[in-house]
Amino acid sequence: MAQFLTIDDPSDPRLADYLSLRDVNLRKSLEAAEGLFIAEGAKIIRRAAEAGYRPRSYLLAPRWIEGLKDLLDAVDVPVYVVSEALAEQVTGFHVHRGALASMERQTRWTQADLMAADRLVVCEDIVDHTNVGAIIRCAAGLGWDGVLLAPRAADPLYRRAIKTSMGTVFALPWARLSDWAQGLESLKEHGFTVAAMALSEDSVSIDEFAAELADRPRKVALLMGTEGAGLSSHWISQADVVVRIPMAHGVDSLNVAAAAAVACYALGAAPHSLGDSGQSAG
Repeated sequence: MAQFLTIDDPSDPRLADYLSLRDVNLRKSLEAAEGLFIAEGAKIIRRAAEAGYRPRSYLLAPRWIEGLKDLLDAVDVPVYVVSEALAEQVTGFHVHRGALASMERQTRWTQADLMAADRLVVCEDIVDHTNVGAIIRCAAGLGWDGVLLAPRAADPLYRRAIKTSMGTVFALPWARLSDWAQGLESLKEHGFTVAAMALSEDSVSIDEFAAELADRPRKVALLMGTEGAGLSSHWISQADVVVRIPMAHGVDSLNVAAAAAVACYALGAAPHSLGDSGQSAG
């Protein structure tokens, strides 16, 4: 059973896991060094626990204790009971969901694991955590097998990415590419058609590419580029096909997460899945 500890001092060292959650650089170093991530909100905490992630501690306002009682009864970790005002002092923002958990990180999938997939989204240097979380949610909800991330892409287990994904980062397989420069060759060696989402003179419309896949089904790795600049010329040059979403009213492109949703829907769900992506994201 969990140990309930009431804390009224925001400088209490026992709250170190929850310090300054909006300071991205601090959180990167702290979470990597300590091997943790933060789950925010009762629903996300529950999904992390149900996916098998082990808690280090909980930070809860009193009103959330009863709703999480079954989880708290099942673990022997500290539960720091604090006022919502103190939680705001420690974390650096108003924790309107009133519940946080520090969870132990796990490496669940590798690049090699995802090579058995039929449909992968591959994110180059997408550094915005919200976009990475939204892309993973889109891929999961639309039946794709998983997500590969270039070495410099944002962390799917950063708090904002988890929150935006509504916990699908715990269910959909994702992994890091080990080599940005040569990583796409590995995809081709495993039978993937590498499709780059980009604006170029030789691009084909996504409807045209979808029709080709319907006539000749094959594995697809869909490349999505960073915010603003898009995919690097290096990755585009290695793609088998460059694909665009037809646009109107003088708009040249969509937000990368919106584009991923359109592309995942248009190009069809994977015939099978590497993981359980049927978890509700609502």
